[in-house]
Amino acid sequence: MKQRRQRLILELIRKNNIESQNQLIEMLKEHGIEATQATISRDIKELRLVKELSQSGNYRYVIAGDNISNHTGRLKTIFRESVTSCVRAQNLVIIKTLPGLASAVGSAIDKMEIVDVAGTLAGDDTVFIATMTDEAAERFIHEIEGYLV
Repeated sequence: MKQRRQRLILELIRKNNIESQNQLIEMLKEHGIEATQATISRDIKELRLVKELSQSGNYRYVIAGDNISNHTGRLKTIFRESVTSCVRAQNLVIIKTLPGLASAVGSAIDKMEIVDVAGTLAGDDTVFIATMTDEAAERFIHEIEGYLV
């Protein structure tokens, strides 16, 4: 139930400008999920949601971990020294590395706990990264391509 609720919360904040916990509680209720303010507060903390000023001048919830650039220094070093290429296939990102370094790249990505990354699978020279959506994969690959220069 918790995972389903949290997935729905992420979906709702991506598609709507949600300004308050009460608004989020009401939207969850519309989708058949009852939750208390305390539960929503814990979910917001676990999902690393923050309030951001929207273009309309109101604050809305966004995913803080959605922005991979928070981890720029660490990723740049690892990627510059080990990644040879990366491509996207729908919601998957496939990274090719020098032999023996895929595990290090996959581990670095795992430790960053990026909200939209469902998981990684590393072999000897290839890392598969499953993201929650095609758009998340696109954002991820756009960001890491800059590290390969």
